[in-house]
Amino acid sequence: MSTITEDTVEQLAIEWFQSLGYAYLPGPEIAPGESHSERDSFGDVILERRLNDAIHRLNPKIPVAARDDAFRKTLRVEGPSTIAANKLFHRMLTAGVDVEYPRGDGTIAGDHVRLVDFKNPDNNDWLVVNQFTVIEGTKNRRPDLVVFVNGLPLAVIELKNAADEGATIWTAYNQLETYKEEIPTLFRLNELLVVSDGLQARIGSLTANREWFKVWRTVDGVNEASKSTLELETLIHGVFEKSRLLDLIGGFVVYDEDDKGRTHKIIAGYHQFHAVKAAVEETVRASGSAGDHRAGVVWHTQGSGKSFSMVFYAGQIAQHPAMQNPTVVVLTDRNDLDDQLFGQFDRCHDALNQKPRQATGRSELRDLLKVASGGVVFTTIQKFMPDEKGDRMPCLSDRRNIVVIADEAHRSQYDLIDGLARNMRDALPSASFIGFTGTPIEKADANTRAVFGDYISIYDIQQAVADGATVPIYYESRIAKLGLLESELTTLDAEFEEITEGEAETQQEKLKTKWAALEALVGEPKRIAIVAKDLVDHFERRCEALSGKAMVVCMSRRVCVDLLAALLKLRPD
Repeated sequence: MSTITEDTVEQLAIEWFQSLGYAYLPGPEIAPGESHSERDSFGDVILERRLNDAIHRLNPKIPVAARDDAFRKTLRVEGPSTIAANKLFHRMLTAGVDVEYPRGDGTIAGDHVRLVDFKNPDNNDWLVVNQFTVIEGTKNRRPDLVVFVNGLPLAVIELKNAADEGATIWTAYNQLETYKEEIPTLFRLNELLVVSDGLQARIGSLTANREWFKVWRTVDGVNEASKSTLELETLIHGVFEKSRLLDLIGGFVVYDEDDKGRTHKIIAGYHQFHAVKAAVEETVRASGSAGDHRAGVVWHTQGSGKSFSMVFYAGQIAQHPAMQNPTVVVLTDRNDLDDQLFGQFDRCHDALNQKPRQATGRSELRDLLKVASGGVVFTTIQKFMPDEKGDRMPCLSDRRNIVVIADEAHRSQYDLIDGLARNMRDALPSASFIGFTGTPIEKADANTRAVFGDYISIYDIQQAVADGATVPIYYESRIAKLGLLESELTTLDAEFEEITEGEAETQQEKLKTKWAALEALVGEPKRIAIVAKDLVDHFERRCEALSGKAMVVCMSRRVCVDLLAALLKLRPD
């Protein structure tokens, strides 16, 4: 039996790339000073002749001087940090390089020079190079595989030998971290990073830590690869097939900023990529002349990147030619969720090609929806209300190219017969609806299916745990009995009347039942004390074996406050 080496893995990967139509060249063959050299120095990370040829081939209607200007700008992408330069380059790659040139009448024209043809994959130059030496300053590094499109180094793949007990995919990950520090010029232009030991393989972005290097489990999005297929083979065929790679780079990469001002590059996982593509296809169908306005439901379990999936979807729909510059309405049922989701979209607005707008009231919502086309509008479903109680909601727009994205589509507010969804349908009678949810729709929930349709994509907790997207959940029943004293009922009713003042009587009675059963019983002081003691005892015993954190979820803010007070009484420090 032949010995498995890192070179064996490398040669297999090269063969898979070649089967996808990539050309292959050894790095030493195109090194500076060689007869077939494509680099003037080891500091050059762009294959300049290939890039220059592509720019002139893809932009024949733009003057040569402007094309040359775009070429020079691409060679010297700069920024205060590697990620800042990377964000600038990604914009140039996907939207084109901004150029200006004089027209015949003396005016100045603004235009974009394409670096890549995203619509016609075979109109690009595809190349994989192994052992690509880069020297920057005193540092000399040699990534295993670099994937070039039109001479641009868009992906770096680092490989290790699975037969070597001391080498794992995380050894390869650490190697990439070293490269980023020592040869950062290569990563200013990077779109994808891959690590593999031949058996396991993970894909991540420039800023991804180990946790966010994820497996890619499918080639076509329909069937998961068999257990006998090497993960690296699935990843290469699933990601680097020409049209899929261009789709992934062109529509499934965003840059987000955290609360400390750090920029993170986010790349869609396989479940997001294929779900969004299927959702776009269903939306185009649903909004067509023969469509039923129900695009379907995407159920991706909590922690699997649902909000980013919504961003990717909105960006794809907003720019889809068949949708003819649609208006996208993002719908939630709570103000805090509206603010949270709007913030996510606003930070990632480059993916939308426009800035989203958030309706602050009914009047502004109506103004935003009466436009002739375009726009990404955020609102809560409660803003779809008529001016007077009992009136019917007026029609705001009857365009078919309006898409309503509902967050947590299974909730009871989306009632087509007698709820806020009826008002929404009256306001937008020809709109198409799609739901995104982190929890499954109950089989008996006819309302959700009536509004949204059936599942487009399912990514459940078992899949998420297997992929490392979320941690497993273990349930242990712990009971603290409920109790309600007769003497407290009068006080409870008085407090309730004050809180629900202005509600209809029938609704008041429904709420009173819930309030009494849940708020008062769950938040009863003696029960709170029992729960607090049980939490402290359980957590401290667990910490004796395994350190960690705890999170407590309560049914209301009042119960949260009371429970915190009880916990602090037990453990003031």
